[in-house]
Amino acid sequence: LPSMQTSGSKPCPCPSFKLREVASMYFTMIAVFLVILVVALQGSVPRGSDFPYKVPLDPQGLLELSWNVSYPEQAVHFQLLVRDLQFGLLFGMSDRGEFENADLAVLWSDGHNSYFGDAWSDAKGQLHMDSQQDYQLLGARRAPEGLYLLFRRAFSTCDPKDYLIEDGTVHLIYGILEKPVHSLQAINISAIHRGLQRVQLLKPNITVPELPSDMKTMEIRAPEVVIPSQETTYWCYMAELPDSFPKHHIIMYEPVITAGNEALVHHMEVFQCAAEFDSFPHYNGPCDSKMKPDRLNYCRHVLAAWAMGAQAFYYPEEAGLAFGGPGSSRYLRLEIHYHNPLVFEGRRDSSGIRLYYTATLRRYDAGIMELGLVYTPVMAIPPGEDAFILTGYCTDKCTQLALPAAGIRIFASQLHTHLAGRKVVTVLSRDGRERQVVNADGHYSPHFQEIRMLKEVVAVFPGDELITTCTYNTEDRSRATVGGFGILEEMCVNYVHYYPQTQLELCKSAVDPGYLHRYFNLVNRFNDEEVCMCPQVSVPQQFFSVPWNTFNRDVLKSLYGFAPISMHCNKSSAIRFPGEWEKQPLPTTTERLREPVPRCPPTPGPRPAAPVPLNLGELRR
Repeated sequence: LPSMQTSGSKPCPCPSFKLREVASMYFTMIAVFLVILVVALQGSVPRGSDFPYKVPLDPQGLLELSWNVSYPEQAVHFQLLVRDLQFGLLFGMSDRGEFENADLAVLWSDGHNSYFGDAWSDAKGQLHMDSQQDYQLLGARRAPEGLYLLFRRAFSTCDPKDYLIEDGTVHLIYGILEKPVHSLQAINISAIHRGLQRVQLLKPNITVPELPSDMKTMEIRAPEVVIPSQETTYWCYMAELPDSFPKHHIIMYEPVITAGNEALVHHMEVFQCAAEFDSFPHYNGPCDSKMKPDRLNYCRHVLAAWAMGAQAFYYPEEAGLAFGGPGSSRYLRLEIHYHNPLVFEGRRDSSGIRLYYTATLRRYDAGIMELGLVYTPVMAIPPGEDAFILTGYCTDKCTQLALPAAGIRIFASQLHTHLAGRKVVTVLSRDGRERQVVNADGHYSPHFQEIRMLKEVVAVFPGDELITTCTYNTEDRSRATVGGFGILEEMCVNYVHYYPQTQLELCKSAVDPGYLHRYFNLVNRFNDEEVCMCPQVSVPQQFFSVPWNTFNRDVLKSLYGFAPISMHCNKSSAIRFPGEWEKQPLPTTTERLREPVPRCPPTPGPRPAAPVPLNLGELRR
């Protein structure tokens, strides 16, 4: 420990005995505290099983994060492995991965002494020590593979400078200090090596079902792919089930990642192809290649989806996802998203998804249902919007007709938008009153999509409504964004996984086209620039010609909030259930769910806004 030194040469009168005694006790306590801290920091690293979730933070794999979730404590425990420690690092969370207005845990060194502290950054990116130290350091230890840092963070701290950890996506940020710094305030975050990683921190605490003895496995893997030396690649590979493959139930699946490529394989999906085609061409190449056969676009039925940070996916013990047998295509398409920001060359990869399946069919077939908005340009977002809201409905009329009397049970969900999506939520409503959130992501990112098991199974009965709301940001766009399949068009979808399977495969809505036509007429009446109403002009072209002043924006928002809807209450054959589905009234909500109030942890009293000294030895220069 560094020795205390006094400055100045003037003699001073000796303090009284009591003052000397108090001072001696104070410094003794400080010394004992630091000795205990150093001993604790040199303790053993917890077993890997204590941290079941793991993700590489950076593309090179220098920073590896593991964590566990304690719902009784309402806290997350982190273990950060730093493989090549230089002069410290930043780790934290922010709304969308920005380094401004971020909540941070910081380790820094001046080359001799090291410190750990809870900090925050302001709107200009300047770091400040937090007056409430809520990243609680639990231990640190050097090992052959690097430095382990262990720390704890409550979900909610009720500190206005802290990030509220919620269900859904969390944008983790990191920075590596390559030079010594003499204080926290001296760190220039714009000049350091930094990045972000998206994860679902609050994993559901689900009991793993018992797996049957006759379970088999099948790996859908793209063989020996040479990952292209570009930042983003979507790779498609066609696989085929054996001839006369009978009906089975998929009961679990998990990722199979080629060793060394854990930081490059961003997400993967397995799709089953449409049964109406007898055959599909074999293909192994980029999904956007002109060489990709068009027929592969008919492989859209999701069997499995994984994203970085996700673990194995289990079906409930009473249900499984059917594949094989009559009426089921033998052809599968694997799609892998490679994220290669450092543009590595020559990396080979054979990653994919391992399916666990059984011939002993479970009681129920699981189904997948689409909720939200129909893929149509009548739903549009003006340019320059920071939070524009669109809502899609699965109405009581549709569920009354299509669901069994005993209802269905939703156990998993995959939210989906394109690039402008920022938030997605689906709420169950009954008799006009919101009852339960099915799935919500207040920090949604289109770059991080996975099938998520729900913490609680949601029961949906005939006459219930499922309302899906998406929030979009188009501040970087100069013309309207319309609904559609293109990446610069938009979607608002929740793929819910449920049992027992029904004929209802799609329950979505869109504004009535006739009311949209009236909107364009109104725009022409109140604006000098006319929107062409000619039959040959498409809806997207009409939206592109709207002058987006405040009046036209507000009227469009109002239109989507009151106009009748066109309901798509569809069977798997894409045919609507019998009934009148045009010009349906919007569902009315008389009672909304209350916003959850963050639970503030008990505070053990005032904690000084001071960093914790760490005995890590002298770091390299």
